[in-house]
Amino acid sequence: MELIASTGATMEFLLLGFSELLRLRVLLFLVLLIVHLVTLAGNMMIFMAVVMEPSRPPMLFFLCQLSAIELCYTLVIVPKALLSLAVADGSSISLLGCAAQMHLFVALGGAECFLLAAMSYDRYVAICQPLRYAAVMSQGLCLRLALACALGAFAVALGLTVAVFRLPFCQPRRIDHFFCDVPAVLHLACTQSYAPELPLLAACVLLLLLPFLLILASYVCIAADLLRLTSVVGRGKAFSTCISHLTVTLLHYGCATFIYIRPKSSYSPARDKVVSLVYTNVTPLMYPLIYSLRNKEIRGMLRKMKQNIFPFIGRCFKFGLFLWQHKG
Repeated sequence: MELIASTGATMEFLLLGFSELLRLRVLLFLVLLIVHLVTLAGNMMIFMAVVMEPSRPPMLFFLCQLSAIELCYTLVIVPKALLSLAVADGSSISLLGCAAQMHLFVALGGAECFLLAAMSYDRYVAICQPLRYAAVMSQGLCLRLALACALGAFAVALGLTVAVFRLPFCQPRRIDHFFCDVPAVLHLACTQSYAPELPLLAACVLLLLLPFLLILASYVCIAADLLRLTSVVGRGKAFSTCISHLTVTLLHYGCATFIYIRPKSSYSPARDKVVSLVYTNVTPLMYPLIYSLRNKEIRGMLRKMKQNIFPFIGRCFKFGLFLWQHKG
C-alpha cells in the first residue's frame, strides 16, 4: 500500500462514521442530537447552579469541574459525529483537525480520570478524618488539585498525539469511526510491530491505571474505616455519600478499559463505535442525573436556580416579544 507522510500539509482523513447504517442514519441523527442537547443542558445547569452558590464545599467544586469537562468533552466529539451522519459518504477532517480532536479528547478524558481520583481523596478525608476535613480540603488545595488534573492530562495527551501522528499512514486514509479515536487512527499505521502501541500503553498507565490505583487505595481505607463502625445506620449513611462517585467511576473506567487496554490485533470497528457511542454520549448524559438524584445540595441549588433564573428568562422573553410587537 502507498505510504503517506504524516507531516503533509494538505493531508486529510475521511471519517466513515455510520455510513454502513444508511437506512437508520436519520433516526440515529435525531436521537444523537436530542441526547447531545439534553447532555449540554444537564451539565450546564449543574455548572451554573454550583457557580452561583457563594459557599461551595470541595465536592461541589470538583463536581463543577466535572460538568465543565463533560461540556467540553461532548462538544469535541458529538458535532463531528452529527456531521458524519448528515453526510452519507462520511465527513473529511484535516490532519491538524484530527490531531486536535484526538488531543482534546484524550486530555479531557484523562483530566476526568485524575479528577475522579481527587474526588475519591475528598471522600476519604470526609469519612476517615472528618474533624480535619475543613483544614485539609482547603480552597487552595482544591484549586491546586484541579489545576494539576488539567495540566497533567493535557501534557500526557500531547505526548500521545505527537507520537501517533509521527507514524507513517497507509492509503486509503479512511478512519472507520465517527471521530479520531486513538485505536482507529493507529489501525491505519503502516507497521506490523507493536512499537506504535507503546505510547498508548504509557498513556493508559498514566491516565487510567495510576488514578484507578489512587481511587482503589482511597476506598480500601474508607471500607476499613467503615467496618470499624458499630452503627449500621452510620455505616450506611457514610457509604451513601460515595455512591454517586462510585457509579460515575465504574461507568467511566469500564468503557475506557474496554476500548484502550487491549492489543491492536483485537481492534473491531463496529464494536468500538458502539462502545464509543455509549462512552461519549450516554455516560455524560447520566452523570448529571446521577449527581442530581443522589446529592441533596445539588437538588437544592437547582431549585434555587429555577426560582432565580427562569423568571428572569421569562421577563426577557416578554420584553423581547413587546419590542417585536411595537417595532417601527
